[in-house]
Amino acid sequence: MNENEIGKIAVDCAIQLHMDIGPGLLESVYELLLAHKLQERGLKVRRQVSIPIKYNGIKFDEGFKADILIENKVILELKSLEVTSRVHKKQVLTYLKLSEMKLGYLLNFGQVLMKDGITRFLNGTIE
Repeated sequence: MNENEIGKIAVDCAIQLHMDIGPGLLESVYELLLAHKLQERGLKVRRQVSIPIKYNGIKFDEGFKADILIENKVILELKSLEVTSRVHKKQVLTYLKLSEMKLGYLLNFGQVLMKDGITRFLNGTIE
């Protein structure tokens, strides 16, 4: 399965989860339930995954923690806020750069409509 196929499943699951339970819960609740929905779809999912960072030729094992990593190909950063800021978008772009992955999503479950809380990122760009 390629990144785009995985991403479509992730977005579908996020939208369904949001329709089922709505906005306003803690990010950790959405993380737990979204990971479960993705696993039900047959995907390999890990939560709070440490991603190493390389700096000045030294590798540090805990550079950051990805909220959800799917099939070691797609990063999901979850929020539950009224509005995300530019720093949240930069966070996902940085995660993609450091992990050398191609695709990531910022999923903000705090929006009234989930479609308004989805931002797709390709390594180096926002779509």
